[in-house]
Amino acid sequence: MADLHIEEFYQDSGKILLQLYRVFPRPTSVFVEDIAGADCADEFGLHGKRHLACLGTMLWLAEENLIRYDSLISQDAIDQGVLTQQGLATLIRLLPAYSGEGQQSLSAIHNIQHCLHHGTSTQMASLMQQVLFPHLTRGSDQA
Repeated sequence: MADLHIEEFYQDSGKILLQLYRVFPRPTSVFVEDIAGADCADEFGLHGKRHLACLGTMLWLAEENLIRYDSLISQDAIDQGVLTQQGLATLIRLLPAYSGEGQQSLSAIHNIQHCLHHGTSTQMASLMQQVLFPHLTRGSDQA
């Protein structure tokens, strides 16, 4: 069983990439609350751990060259976010169909979309491992 923060990382990664894919190539703002839900700030107005973890996921995706952005909007969003060439190539790469509905393979982004709506967090974690770390998972020769 994976650690909760890792499962949340995979969920957030999928949602962020899907949001940017849906508007590609147009840059857009990606708000943490749209990905992770409402923030539970403390009595000093500081963001909660869940909010900061989601923001960290956005920054990690940028550091790994899957997305880019112009600036942060406080600690609430990335501004002018867009998929990079590597990010788009990662999302259109064919993977075994997550849904198992008779199709041999689907693009990673279609698998992500289906899993976000119909899968469990464990299934999403497994899928995102294939998407983000193809060299570490089985089936990497399909890339």
